[in-house]
Amino acid sequence: MTKNTKSVYLLSLMFALFCISCTSGIRLNTKGAQESEIAGAYDVILYGCNFNNDLETIAFLQKDGTQYTFEPFAPDFKFRTKKGVPAKEALQEATEFVNCSTSFMHSQLSSIVAPNGDILGFEVRPLYEPLTYGFDDVLYTYYKIEGDKVIIKVRLMPSVERMLQGDGAREREK
Repeated sequence: MTKNTKSVYLLSLMFALFCISCTSGIRLNTKGAQESEIAGAYDVILYGCNFNNDLETIAFLQKDGTQYTFEPFAPDFKFRTKKGVPAKEALQEATEFVNCSTSFMHSQLSSIVAPNGDILGFEVRPLYEPLTYGFDDVLYTYYKIEGDKVIIKVRLMPSVERMLQGDGAREREK
């Protein structure tokens, strides 16, 4: 890949990320959570783990009875949903699911918070050995409310994606 092509690719990627942040809807944030915060029943959304070492893997716990439905922005084959799972079982299943890579170190639990402070659900994110990919968290997740849905977008960090495509190895050789 020439230097000019890399610049165009990088600028295109930056523009795409900028456009994602400007789309309509209310953006949601996450914050660290404790297992003790999870009670009741949840719909468990298992995203990824479609092949060995699938890094685009994460799990979501959607609280039963909230006004919003979680909807991954992805084709149906990228995720599956289990409805009405008791809290303890939901968390255990999500934690086991994200252990999909040989570089898996541990999981991280975060709450997905509405603008009014209500917790809409949780994410269980895999963290990896930092030596493998340069850092432990390789995912970019984006949450926004559109109507009665929480739209979830999941992507690999651009540097990890380039590394997996082989560009990182070629750069080190130069």
